[in-house]
Amino acid sequence: SPQSSMLVGFALPLLGASGAVLAGTGAARLGPAIRADFPLLEQQVHDGVPLVYLDSAATSQKPAVVLEAMARHQERDNANVHRGAHALSVRSTDAYEAARDKVAAFVGAASRDEVVFTSGATEAINLVAQTWGRANLGEGDEVVLSVAEHHSNIVPWQLLAAERGVGLRYA
Repeated sequence: SPQSSMLVGFALPLLGASGAVLAGTGAARLGPAIRADFPLLEQQVHDGVPLVYLDSAATSQKPAVVLEAMARHQERDNANVHRGAHALSVRSTDAYEAARDKVAAFVGAASRDEVVFTSGATEAINLVAQTWGRANLGEGDEVVLSVAEHHSNIVPWQLLAAERGVGLRYA
């Protein structure tokens, strides 16, 4: 299925919602083509100015193809994954594991077992700090953070530092 990509400057084909290749169209034309994939961005605010959404760290907006896939799932297959033997749960589990397979192939993971989905970056950072960090870091080790880190990437490491004697440095 066609996917939108916002990877400008990479040698990857960029596809619009229609599946048309957008690569090579230039940055000036790429923006409108990608905006068209996001229904939320069709609205205008403040005296007819097109909406510009810059808070993707908090909430990522979804292109139409994702919204359609979510609606299809909610209407046809909505059930917990790995929690039941009934048809809806089996279909949900199959779709979930197929997504992990696709992500594993995309990032070069050895298998889906190396792919963990979380609700967002904050949960992912906490998971890494509290699992990998506890298992692999101890007194004398250091975690280096950027001075521009978001609060959600500082607190988990501060807690680990207090618990395990890990040093924190800011670069």
